Amino acid sequence: MRTKQTLFPNLAALRRRTASRLVHRAARWVRETGAVSAECPGPYRFRRIGTGTRLAFPQGTIFGEPWIELGDHCIIGRDVTLTAGMMPGLDLGRDPVVTLGNGVVLGRGSHIVADVRLTVGDDCYFGPGVYLTTTNHSYDDPDTPIGKQWPRSQPVEIGPGSWIGTGAVILPGARLGRNVVVAAGSVVRGEVPDHTVVAGAPARPVRSWDPDRGWQPPLRTPPPVPVPEGVTARDLAYLATLDPAPAPEEGKTP
Repeated sequence: MRTKQTLFPNLAALRRRTASRLVHRAARWVRETGAVSAECPGPYRFRRIGTGTRLAFPQGTIFGEPWIELGDHCIIGRDVTLTAGMMPGLDLGRDPVVTLGNGVVLGRGSHIVADVRLTVGDDCYFGPGVYLTTTNHSYDDPDTPIGKQWPRSQPVEIGPGSWIGTGAVILPGARLGRNVVVAAGSVVRGEVPDHTVVAGAPARPVRSWDPDRGWQPPLRTPPPVPVPEGVTARDLAYLATLDPAPAPEEGKTP
């Protein structure tokens, strides 16, 4: 027969497990319901939200959405800031200010802050905490606080297929070509040619693609082996359950 000493702790543990399940179920419902898409735009009125695009909940600061275009099948992580204009309520004209192409992924906590044209090409991927801006503070007047001086603005363009690493900063006037890699924590300004890897603050080219010689300097690791065509996720899950073949004994052929 159970004693009170064993019964009460079991009841307390059961209550905690039940409460935990309810809390996580409620949190999942909030995340799913608060997500923004073309079908469920929430309080936002974007110029365009493409098919399959989703902004995770909670969203970061968002304003100027009538001048923001989001392509198809984009993934916008939670706490991502998307702003067009220096402040809410401005009339920015007829043309879009911020345009994301199809298949763009913005990592959690990233920022896109633009008051002039900012474009991101198709299939660009951004790690968490990336900062893109078309506007920077000026400090021409040595007697006026920098935050009170009129800023400078220049368009920004990110070419299709590029990868921007965690914590990178893309400054006004940056123009990145196709399939550019920006290393984590880099600060990028100016023009970056197609198929170039940049790193550092300020970012400098560290590797580029030559049509005749390939990557220069050469890659230090072999390219990954792609999954053979026709192999399904179920096939891969089954292979993961198999024991690896034992290594042959020394002096014997397999």
